[in-house]
Amino acid sequence: MTAPVTTLEAVESFTPERIVPISQLADRLGLRRTKLRLFERVHGLKEIRFDQELDLFDVVLPAARRITADPLVRERIRYIVYAHTTQAVAPAHISPAQEIKDRLGLADAEAFALSQQNCASGMAAVDTAAELLRAEGRPGDHALVITGEQAFSPQIQLIPDVAIMGDAGAACLVTLDGGGDRVRSYATRTLGEFSAAMLLDEEKSLEVSKFYAPVLAEVVREAVAQAGMTLPDIDLIIPHNVNLQSWRQTIGELGIDRSQVFLDNVERYSHCFASDVFRNYTTLRDAGRLTAGRNYLFATVGLGATFAAMVITHQHTDPTGGTA
Repeated sequence: MTAPVTTLEAVESFTPERIVPISQLADRLGLRRTKLRLFERVHGLKEIRFDQELDLFDVVLPAARRITADPLVRERIRYIVYAHTTQAVAPAHISPAQEIKDRLGLADAEAFALSQQNCASGMAAVDTAAELLRAEGRPGDHALVITGEQAFSPQIQLIPDVAIMGDAGAACLVTLDGGGDRVRSYATRTLGEFSAAMLLDEEKSLEVSKFYAPVLAEVVREAVAQAGMTLPDIDLIIPHNVNLQSWRQTIGELGIDRSQVFLDNVERYSHCFASDVFRNYTTLRDAGRLTAGRNYLFATVGLGATFAAMVITHQHTDPTGGTA
């Protein structure tokens, strides 16, 4: 008997309207002129979405509200999975996942959070949600995966020499054997020796930088092979927005053309806590650049170091949920 296929029935994203040039963050982040040039000229960052007047739920809920506006969708949601990267995104007396559930009015759903894979947690949440539906779900049950958070302090907004974090949120509706995008594979690898993440010493940080592109390329190839495909079968890689330099190196390891990786949003949004691939997906979809029946690959890396890739076959033809 064939196992039910994970499908993504809807994907939405949200970024604040307030645009902040990277240069205006120099004082907040303690960036000297040489470091600022690194981010702007080498890493390709220009601006982020960043609004300190918004709270966490102002950022993470808009995309989810668009998906749950339909009463038929609401009544089918059995799980809410909030995937975040910063361990403490709210005061200790608040459970963000439960708060999200309450504010969405989804009283019958089971809500929990997932954060152990940092910026790779969004794709891990999709996989976790699908496995829960396989194990416990009834036909037609859905799970709502929600990602995103705020760069509420300089300590979490800056990954030294690597990335500057912006505000964003996203939501993804997951079910089995639905009419949406078909998940063809999911590959992930964690190098536990680098679990200290931003607390690594200089020697270990240099090690990570050497492993980064080769391991990410290996995981991309693994996901493609699991899907029964080769790299030429992938129309476009939809990546995280960590920086252009990291992707130049990974593109070199993969031996593909730069045009096969969607990098336009790096300069527009920079890196956004577990939400990049979904933000980039919606950008491409809304611009009419995703084609029904063709294959795309999500790729991301979480501090720690977790590498993840997921192959999907696109079915939707428009952002309102119409299918081919």
